[in-house]
Order: sequence, then structure tokens, then C-alpha cells
Amino acid sequence: MMSKPDILCIGSVLWDVIGRSASAMRQGSDVPGRITRLPGGVAMNIAMTLARFGLTPAILTTVGQDSAGDELLSACAARGIVTDLVYRSADLPTDQYMAIEGANGLIAAIADAHSLEAAGAKILAPLSDGRVACENAPFQGRVALDGNLTLTLLSEIAQSPLFSCADLRVAPASPGKAERLFPFVKQSRGTLYVNLEEAGLLCNQTFKTSRAAAENLLALGAARVLVTDGGADASEGRPDGLLTQTPPQVLVARVTGAGDTFMAAHIASEAQGLDPAAALDRALKAAATYVSGETPS
Repeated sequence: MMSKPDILCIGSVLWDVIGRSASAMRQGSDVPGRITRLPGGVAMNIAMTLARFGLTPAILTTVGQDSAGDELLSACAARGIVTDLVYRSADLPTDQYMAIEGANGLIAAIADAHSLEAAGAKILAPLSDGRVACENAPFQGRVALDGNLTLTLLSEIAQSPLFSCADLRVAPASPGKAERLFPFVKQSRGTLYVNLEEAGLLCNQTFKTSRAAAENLLALGAARVLVTDGGADASEGRPDGLLTQTPPQVLVARVTGAGDTFMAAHIASEAQGLDPAAALDRALKAAATYVSGETPS
């Protein structure tokens, strides 16, 4: 029998292949380091952090009927993530992500989420077929949604009655996919979690501070936003005001997954009753701990 989830995490669940070096790198660098293969993807990273904070997340995604997919779902279950709702395709392989990180941050990354994009709305079936909810009784819980879905599907979700009663939290998969979130700005739906670059892409301008970015996103129509800027200030913007805080300063050991950790920690903090200032503070501390390498992947 499926455990009742506290939140649905919709989007990419794949294998992360990450090469990390303690050296600063540039294009063409060839340096020693470590290569790891870990469960990843925006939805997966969020789900893993939610589980560490005591919540029970369920993932809505696609995973291939291949050995990589079998291993991935086993890894999810071992981390306390409900996998009963996953769409498994016989024709699509399990997705993967590859990144190179140096002492100076992320050098390059390639996200192969073609199977997720090809599966499309099939991953959302549990929201309408009665397994989680149905058209006459929409899901009323928390939903974490990532921007690895196609723009067409994200646009449909932004307007769909299936999500009309949900506490919807949305994040881009990367700056290159930030503009896929614009339907949620236009429809004033959900809470958006973006970094400073992503906020600039959504607003078609450059910002110097997270506070300015949050103000502009609200002016465009966003219902609520949280804007981060690495080790600089982060801001929450909502119709009743703005909140800005500074994260702890730490030595950076990794960057991939930091934004997902921040988002998940913030969602968990609010689910556990923390007020806005305390929730933002806890999320910033969780992200700082993660990038310092102290939190397990």
C-alpha cells in the first residue's frame, strides 16, 4: 500500500554524473578530481531534501524500464521517497545529467531530460485518474514543480483546474529554462523560486540585488517569489511586502543542487509552521551547509 505523501515532486528524476576538482578551471582544462554518479534531477533533489527534513515526498516523473531506471527507483525508495506514481516507459531510457565543477564554480553542464519531455502529460495521470486526485476533486496539498517539463506542458499546468487547489511551488531547471516559468507569472499562480540570473531572464533585464528582482517579478504579476543570489542576499516577495536576509558565509565545495536544497528546506520549514523570517533563515542555512559539502548528497 502506498504511503500517503506530504508533497508531490513533479519533474526530473535522473542520474547525476558530476566531475569535481579542487582546482580553478576554464575552457579546455584537464585536471585531477573525482567523478560521482548519484540520484539527481530537480524534482529528485527537492524530494531528497524534503525527506531529510522529515516529510514524505512522492515523485511524478518518468523512468525507463532499464537497469538504470531500476537502480534509480531503488535509490529513491532507500531515501524515503514514494515511487508508486512514477510513469515507466518501455520505449524511453532513464534520463541523466552531466556537470563539471571546479573551485571557481560550475564550468559546464548538459541535462539530457529528453525522456521526461517526451512523456509529457503522462506523468500527471495520478492527478486525474483517482490515484491521488481527480478532475472533480483536485489535489489540495503541496506540489513542487520543476522547469524541465516542456513549455507547452508548463503553460497547461499554470491554467489547469487540476492544480487550482494546490500549494504550487515552481523552480526552473536552469537559467536556460527560466523563461518556461513565465506562464506562472502571467497567471499569478504559485510561488516561484529563482536565482538572480533567472529573475533577470524572466523580467528581460539585469538586477544587482535579489530585492530589486523580487520587486520587479511582483510588478509583472507573480503571486509570490523567492530570489537567491549565491552567497549574497536572498529575498522573498509577496503582495504584503518584501523580506531580505543574508546567508551564512561558507567555503564552497559544490554547487549543483544548492538551489533545489534551498527550495526544499523553505517548503519544509513552512510546512512545519515556521514564520516567513524563520523559514527563509532556515532555508539559507540549509543551502549554505549543502554547498560546504557537509550535507550528504
